[in-house]
Amino acid sequence: MPSRRQVMIGLGGLLATAGLPGRRPVAQAQTLAMAELRGGFDAAEAGILPGTEDDQSRRLQDLLDRAAAVGQPVFLPAGTYEVANLELRDGTRLTGVPGLTRLVYRGDGHLIAAQDIRRVSLSGITFDGANRWLADYTEGLLSFRSVDEVSIDGCEIVGSRKCGIYVARSGGRIEGSRLSGAAEAGIWAIEGRAFTIRENEVFDCGNGGILVHRWTKGEDGTVITGNRVARIGATNGGTGQYGNGINVFRADNVLVSGNHVSDCAFSAIRANSASNITISGNQAFGSGETAIYAEFEFEGALITGNVIDGAAIGISVANFDHGGRLSTVSDNIVRRIVNKGPYEPTVSGFGFGISVEADTLVTGNLVEGAETAALAIGWGPYLRNVIVSDNILRGSPEGMRVSVVEGSGQTLISGNVVDGAQQGAVVGYRWNDRVGGALSDGDTTHAHLTLRGNVIAGG
Repeated sequence: MPSRRQVMIGLGGLLATAGLPGRRPVAQAQTLAMAELRGGFDAAEAGILPGTEDDQSRRLQDLLDRAAAVGQPVFLPAGTYEVANLELRDGTRLTGVPGLTRLVYRGDGHLIAAQDIRRVSLSGITFDGANRWLADYTEGLLSFRSVDEVSIDGCEIVGSRKCGIYVARSGGRIEGSRLSGAAEAGIWAIEGRAFTIRENEVFDCGNGGILVHRWTKGEDGTVITGNRVARIGATNGGTGQYGNGINVFRADNVLVSGNHVSDCAFSAIRANSASNITISGNQAFGSGETAIYAEFEFEGALITGNVIDGAAIGISVANFDHGGRLSTVSDNIVRRIVNKGPYEPTVSGFGFGISVEADTLVTGNLVEGAETAALAIGWGPYLRNVIVSDNILRGSPEGMRVSVVEGSGQTLISGNVVDGAQQGAVVGYRWNDRVGGALSDGDTTHAHLTLRGNVIAGG
């Protein structure tokens, strides 16, 4: 085995020629050089060699402990290492060659865990769960509890029998990583401390993509941005508890922005009891149920600038009966909404472009091709202080359904363009039953409704 000095001399030649025509930088050489220059520990020198069938857990654990104790990183060269039940100490920094350094879980517990420490960092490593059994005490292949700063950068996590990454009561970030083949969710972050989940790929997971949850409702502050989430199933069944690309539950003050979410069994983005949530600039394609959902006990939802193509409901802001209120739904494009969902509906059904209930402004949206109605405004008596203005609604049998049940609150419908609503541009409903013919501007039949300045075409 070459000495450290020989390795450094060789690296000098590699790095010197990396910029020549026909040459590519050698990631392993660069990473190892950085580790060496900073006094890092090289796993090969500790006798930890890739490609062997031996369990290298004990050697790697010892190396990680020694490096963390003196504040130094550990570098794992390219290759496959079979390990299990690694416990990361405070200050652990483990680095590999992206796409080439692979830790394969041997079974009998967990792969990586850390608890009650300040800081841990993982970068450039593939963690392969090999679909092996995980112990009852762990929720994920990689599990972190009460860690002040978790940093996972440029890693790949595959084949977990539970979640790919589980992070509880922790801060930090998961960035630029790929997670696939988790039987549960790709990422489950619970009771977060201003966590960041950014520019990851999460796909082919059994029950969820990115979950940001809390045991009790409260301040969370997680930022979920720039992720690509695809092909999320709902193997546990249910009516929306599972099968969501991005799911925020009881976590307040969360930002969900600029994500690309496709082919989820239920919602692309589902916020349940999440106050002060911003859902902006996302793309949602091929959702099995409601593409973007703000539901149950929440106050404050800003849903703006999203593109939705294909769902059973485009956007739903619901559950005024459980305290769901105070929202803006603006400047969204909603297309191809079908009247068919993943279960038999027990309330109002499917096929609505946008559905809202209380203390909500609906403005500047374009809804095209919703098979039931472009907009659903209120449900029974659950309607209060809604303004629907300056929207373009095209190609739906009904333009707007609005509740006319006793107890419905003030609603203003103005300045909208409704094109091609053969069954009425604005129609009144008592729950699921239509009341009379289409309503027109100036109609005073229902005291809580004001209609003015709407343009009806092709009806």
